[in-house]
Amino acid sequence: MDTRRLKSFIVIVDTGSITRAADVLHIAQPALSQQLAALEDHFQQKLLLRSQQGVTMTEAGRAVYQHAQTILRQMDLAQAAVKAAGETLVGRVSVGLVPFSSAATLSADLLIETRKRHPGILLHLTESVGQTYSQMIMNGRLEMALIHGTGPIKGVRFEPLLTEDFYLVAHRDFGIEDLDAPLPVAALSDVPLLMPPPYNFVRRAVDLAFSRARLSLNVVAEVEIVRTLAKVVNTGTGATIMPKAIAERILSESSEPLVLRAITPKVEETLSLCVSDQSELSAPASAVKAILLELTNNLKK
Repeated sequence: MDTRRLKSFIVIVDTGSITRAADVLHIAQPALSQQLAALEDHFQQKLLLRSQQGVTMTEAGRAVYQHAQTILRQMDLAQAAVKAAGETLVGRVSVGLVPFSSAATLSADLLIETRKRHPGILLHLTESVGQTYSQMIMNGRLEMALIHGTGPIKGVRFEPLLTEDFYLVAHRDFGIEDLDAPLPVAALSDVPLLMPPPYNFVRRAVDLAFSRARLSLNVVAEVEIVRTLAKVVNTGTGATIMPKAIAERILSESSEPLVLRAITPKVEETLSLCVSDQSELSAPASAVKAILLELTNNLKK
């Protein structure tokens, strides 16, 4: 099979339109439609359904999309391996780092260390709140990711690395004392909080802790941008509850007197390395994994 048809199919799905895909690929729309027709003829299945809103995958299309990602990635790895035979590691490695966690603090160090140790590796980092990293790993769009949870999820393997404790960050105007002792969640029932939306893992963990204490969060705004969150906490508009690494980052970047307090009952989440259980990591990906594990281990010190 001509792998160009698989590449074209992926672009059509990702852009949601044959017209947009033709623009991205710089080929005529009729030619792209012929490639799609040839692919459907090869599999003897309808792969895409067309409508005025664009295209959607059939179940057969989903299967082809997933395997196409894997096939093309293996082709890239094969080309990189041939090119790098007897030389330094060469290849593209994609890593997802979950936002609002210790993982998000590792991105710069991971890039610097990878570049220093393996200059032939092209590192692709993503830190997104709108995509499911485990699904991207199964689809072949990521080699690995640092995410919260321990699974199980069919198609991926979890390696728990560390447990993150959550801390309150608040302006001293809220009257919360700067003490070492954990702060009971009951003391926060009236504090205006800036939190991510309910589907975010941070919000789910905090919601659960408050629910167990039979309390409700006083959420005054939902924010998924750490920089914005830090600026607003700095003004005293609201407080927030975040994993310690993010809470300390907000504190270190503030010019205002902020309070950092642990919470009781403890709010925590497990940070795990997630990889595919269907295929082995390439040599470049294994090298990046080793650096990622090293950096994550340093967070425990």
